[in-house]
Amino acid sequence: MAHESSFGAERDLPPGPIDWNLLDAPTAVAEWRDLDGFVTWLKNTFGLPPAIVPPYWHRHDELIWELSALHTHFLACYDQSASPSAPVGWMREFAECRQRLREWVANCGTRLDRDRPTRQTTWPGEAAAVVAGEVEIVDRAADFTTFVHEDVSRRPRVEEIARDELRG
Repeated sequence: MAHESSFGAERDLPPGPIDWNLLDAPTAVAEWRDLDGFVTWLKNTFGLPPAIVPPYWHRHDELIWELSALHTHFLACYDQSASPSAPVGWMREFAECRQRLREWVANCGTRLDRDRPTRQTTWPGEAAAVVAGEVEIVDRAADFTTFVHEDVSRRPRVEEIARDELRG
């Protein structure tokens, strides 16, 4: 049985974890929309500052994975089949998650009005990472739409490469 979550995507009961590395393009579109709705709701409901949830959270893998895990946990804890005490567990995890988000945001350096890619450490023997500059954040929603389009566009190519490797 499926139901409409409070953040848009139709889900099987109970919700399962999302591996962003394995999503096909159509599933990715729905999951991005759902996660964006959750993050916006979270920011607004709890008054979270950009030191916890910055506007370009979607441009940082560490924030995507943390927020996605929190979202999945929320869906499981507030599902009709969940224990009545599950929301208390979610609130406890949310408190811990906020601390981790602060650390991720401090490490990656994204802010309310500016963003730059998370700095990568180059290990000995690896090619030096290309360092992109800081960009001004003008329209978060437009950037999110562009980001999702780019992500979804590359997924079929990744799937084809994986199929070719399996045929190998």
